[in-house]
Amino acid sequence: MMAVVKAVAAAPPPAFSGGGKWEVMHGEMSGFFEVRVDGPKRHHYRLFCLLERDGGSVGLGGPSVVLIAGKDKPFLTELSKSDYADVRALGAEFRRRVPRSVLK
Repeated sequence: MMAVVKAVAAAPPPAFSGGGKWEVMHGEMSGFFEVRVDGPKRHHYRLFCLLERDGGSVGLGGPSVVLIAGKDKPFLTELSKSDYADVRALGAEFRRRVPRSVLK
C-alpha cells in the first residue's frame, strides 16, 4: 500500500493513473481516494486518502497525500455504510483543523 501512496506522491493525479490500485471515489465518498490491495485468499485491503493540493496553506508544508483510515473485507463483499460513514467522519475531523494535525 505504501508503494502506491509513494508513487502517487511522486506523480500526483491526474499524472498518476493508478492501474486499479489508486481509485477516485464517487457519491458520498467524493473527495476521497482509495488504495486497493489484495492479500492472501483475495482478502481486500483498502486505504482511504485525501489529497491536499494546497497543503502549504493549512500547515502541511506543501501538496500532500493524507492517509485517513484503513479497512479490510473478505473477497466478494462490500464495506458497510457505517464503515464509509466512519471514514467520512475522520476526513471531516481532519479538514476542520487549521493547521492540520499530522504525524510525520
